Amino acid sequence: MTSAPTGTAPDGGQLRVSTLELFFDLVFVFTITQLTHVFVHHPGWPAVAQIALMFGVIWWMYSGYAWLTNEVAPTTSGRRTLLTIGMFGFFVLALAVPDAFHGTGVAFGLGYVLVTTIHTALFATSGGASATIAIKRIAPFNAVAAILVLVGGFLHGWAQYLCWALAFACQVLSPYLIDTNDFVVRPRHFAERHGLVIIVAIGESIVSIGVGLTGRDLTVGLVANVAVGLGLAYVLWWAYFGIDDERGEHALTAIPSRERSRPAVLAYGYSLYPMLIGVTLAAAGIQMSIAHGNEPASLAAATALSGGVALYFVGQWAFRVSLGLPRPWTRLICAAAVCATIPIGVAWVAWAQLATLVAVAYAAVIIDDVITLRSGHHSSYI
Repeated sequence: MTSAPTGTAPDGGQLRVSTLELFFDLVFVFTITQLTHVFVHHPGWPAVAQIALMFGVIWWMYSGYAWLTNEVAPTTSGRRTLLTIGMFGFFVLALAVPDAFHGTGVAFGLGYVLVTTIHTALFATSGGASATIAIKRIAPFNAVAAILVLVGGFLHGWAQYLCWALAFACQVLSPYLIDTNDFVVRPRHFAERHGLVIIVAIGESIVSIGVGLTGRDLTVGLVANVAVGLGLAYVLWWAYFGIDDERGEHALTAIPSRERSRPAVLAYGYSLYPMLIGVTLAAAGIQMSIAHGNEPASLAAATALSGGVALYFVGQWAFRVSLGLPRPWTRLICAAAVCATIPIGVAWVAWAQLATLVAVAYAAVIIDDVITLRSGHHSSYI
């Protein structure tokens, strides 16, 4: 007789995030980097639409793998091998991202089909009885979405946009068209897994600072810009992990196990989508602003920077609403406040917008923390 591996539940699910999942997230770093480059090289609303569609279908399946490893621990060679193949599929997707609407759409579609196939196969063959029932219900929707993504890869122009939009819509609507209560959600692993994805995404904003400095002489002003950029990354981290990360896990734990799937997909699926898109756009804005800190920012760069942070806060509002957490409205105030900093970069200089954005966002988050403390609630950080 042998005991279950550390972090594995007696029924085969996971209680802690495994090192293989952390390895898996390295691909996600690359994906966010590629999406950021899409906006940096072609700033404007078409790029935003492309990022929203590509990341939408990618995020649905990436989050699906978090649900998968929540139920199917990578404790055997077979499971680890299939997960690695799935990681390869995501890497192909990431490689195809920059030109997915201009020539590499087929590679994007093939990678997506592979990712979807591995996900369904692992769930159906290695999941528990209830998870097997649940994946058989949702697998047809995922398959239709994968086919639409592949077909869209062969098309161009509005037809490609339409196919990928239909694929995303099919995925988003599927939890409302079937019964998902047979999925088992283990709150500790589930919250930790999605929290690590947010950290990975925020890390991209730090990478963007370094990219923006490539080939430039280090001056006092440039170092100051770097400090402010790192400050923004810290504010984004603190806004979620200061309180909401722990409160989200506790709220999910308090929900009866058979009723967790719907709030779980709302909070950690739908709500994290705008948060992660926001980080991607903010990273692009940081990269464009750091490179030209002493000059006025373009409207696209200024909007990406402050608008991305605002979108992050809107996602947090949705996260709090989904789990019934206190004061979701404060995050909407944060979003409006940071949007007001856009004209500063356009009318003055980029570094002034970045500095004001950090000050406004941090002040709004701290005020919310103070209210939390006065109401008698605490976390590991406050």
